[in-house]
Amino acid sequence: MNNCLFEVVDQPIVIESIIKKVENRNAGAITTFIGTVREITGEKRTIYLEYQAYKPMAEKMLMQIGKEIQEKWQGTKVAITHRIGSLDISEVAVVIAVSSPHRKAAYQANEYAIERIKEIVPIWKKEQWEDGESWMGDQLENKRYPRGEPEMKENNK
Repeated sequence: MNNCLFEVVDQPIVIESIIKKVENRNAGAITTFIGTVREITGEKRTIYLEYQAYKPMAEKMLMQIGKEIQEKWQGTKVAITHRIGSLDISEVAVVIAVSSPHRKAAYQANEYAIERIKEIVPIWKKEQWEDGESWMGDQLENKRYPRGEPEMKENNK
């Protein structure tokens, strides 16, 4: 598996270039997940996010996620790029592209990838709000509740 499929970068992500990495003549589907910086989380207004990572380990863990996906969903190809640094509202923080012979596997593998990123990849984000800031990304918080669950509850109100 080629490491350029799994990158942590400090420049804006070119979405089309990530999709091109997974194009395959045997793929009937390519799904993409594009994670962006949102302005409102619950009751708080975000000004910007700052991402930091232990880049060598983060890329190694992204590659591990790619291997897990290929074992679970045969015929898939995966590329994941995560951005670090200061990101403004609406900027792209992460792009996951998965190609597969069939669409269901591509969707499932893509969702699996973002959940695994939040579980095991050493990337941390600082949310800068109007009235303060907070670091997120402690993988130990997964022991208290599944990552993403509180956010999903807030967004489904």
